[in-house]
Amino acid sequence: MLTRFIVAQPPGLSATRIVMLPGAYQGVRDFVAAGFDSAIRARRLALDLMLIAPALTHVTDRDWIARLHDEVVWPSRAAGHTLWIGGISLGAFMALRFAAQYPAQIDGLCLIAPYLGSRMIAADIARHQSLKCWQPGEFGEDDDERHIWRYIRGLEAPPPRVFLGLGTEDRFADTQRVLARALPASSTQRIAGAHEWHVWRQLWEHFLDRHDVALTGGHEQQRIDDRSAS
Repeated sequence: MLTRFIVAQPPGLSATRIVMLPGAYQGVRDFVAAGFDSAIRARRLALDLMLIAPALTHVTDRDWIARLHDEVVWPSRAAGHTLWIGGISLGAFMALRFAAQYPAQIDGLCLIAPYLGSRMIAADIARHQSLKCWQPGEFGEDDDERHIWRYIRGLEAPPPRVFLGLGTEDRFADTQRVLARALPASSTQRIAGAHEWHVWRQLWEHFLDRHDVALTGGHEQQRIDDRSAS
């Protein structure tokens, strides 16, 4: 499992860690090329970023779930970090699948332009008054989509905190809207754009800005005033 660990702050200052998984045919270099790490540094956030790229063989045999837990998540929790897990497109799907397997191990989810599986399940859900009214029925361990939707169906806030970022012209927008309806309106950020990196970078910026507010609390307005005066 390829891992790139980016410490945004000097050791000992960061209490929060976010693990991000790439989409299909993407790797950790794509996150760096898109400036995901530099966006954290620009805000001087006490936030560590771990970029994870499971090997294709690990993804197909689901070995990645246990390896992500054992090699990344458990050590982070043992070190006392608040832990977010997220991803882009297929990576967001994988983040949800991990959360469904280990719900107690995460504090938040950052889902950017998520691929959410077959439109057949989403269409079935959409026929019901709400996701709560939908019943997943019996399914096997390898039915990742139903694991994910059952997990979403059972989400109660808090925890975990959820950020859902999507482009209004995303090719998976129909299934993303089903997810958005199951979340508090404040959890979702929509911007114009399709399923592409410049949109995902903007959504990442929105996520970090929200995280910045959460970290600074009542001091955020003063920081805004200071930036305006400079």
